[in-house]
Amino acid sequence: MSTYQYRIVNVFAETTYAGNPLAVFEDARGLDDAAMQALARQLNLSETTFIFHSDAANARVRIFTPGYELPFAGHPTLGTAATLDRLHQLGGQVTLALEAGIIPVRVDGERATLTANAPAYRDAAPGDELAAALGLPAAAIVGTPRFVDTGTEQLVIQLASPEAVAAAAPDLAEFNRLTFNRQQRACALVWAFDSAAPGTIQARFFWVQHGQLGEDYGTGSACANLGGWLLDAGHAAPFSYTMIQGQGTGRLAHLQLSVATEHAIRVGGRVVEVGSGSFGYP
Repeated sequence: MSTYQYRIVNVFAETTYAGNPLAVFEDARGLDDAAMQALARQLNLSETTFIFHSDAANARVRIFTPGYELPFAGHPTLGTAATLDRLHQLGGQVTLALEAGIIPVRVDGERATLTANAPAYRDAAPGDELAAALGLPAAAIVGTPRFVDTGTEQLVIQLASPEAVAAAAPDLAEFNRLTFNRQQRACALVWAFDSAAPGTIQARFFWVQHGQLGEDYGTGSACANLGGWLLDAGHAAPFSYTMIQGQGTGRLAHLQLSVATEHAIRVGGRVVEVGSGSFGYP
């Protein structure tokens, strides 16, 4: 039996036990797909990452939820890059070879920032149908809902107010039908500008896993996709926002979104290590 070391970090955590938790296996050589899926299911966090050697980047990284593998996800990318930088003293410049491509990450102390892929877009269902699926009146949806893909495709839906974000109560069947992405999974970011706190966005991210609706603590890929949505909607770059997520989970995450003049989309946040351990695996 081989022993595999892992670390637990919280990403987008402005306080130690906030943000989105992540398990990072430091050296996953010898683990196959079934083993990685089993370990991710055992830990039962939103994502678990596994580090392998790469000739093209500082590391090759596989990302698993308890139910499936993801080509890209924001908090696993940031948490893994920060862990690699601390373990191997990479000087704050880290590249990760993900299924979605090579993603650069800048690590500066406790904070890490990734640069996402250029966005791709796809039309979504009409707003009134999506509003009904979210348990909201049609007037709650403003702007045009769009599927956006900066590494993994998700539906992005702007709502009229933070109160509408808080009131969202998706119907599982309709949500599953209308938010299905190209990776054959149902998920959506609902968000609104917070007029009481300029420069702040209030958001929630819903997804379906194992036939049940869940809400994520802090979704970096969705934050990147929001940057793409804002560009598509004519928002003039450069711009930056703090996206606060997790209101429905009792555990807040603070995600920093910035889009440069040349339309480079960056997402960052604080990464805090909170524990470590090991598993034996045959």
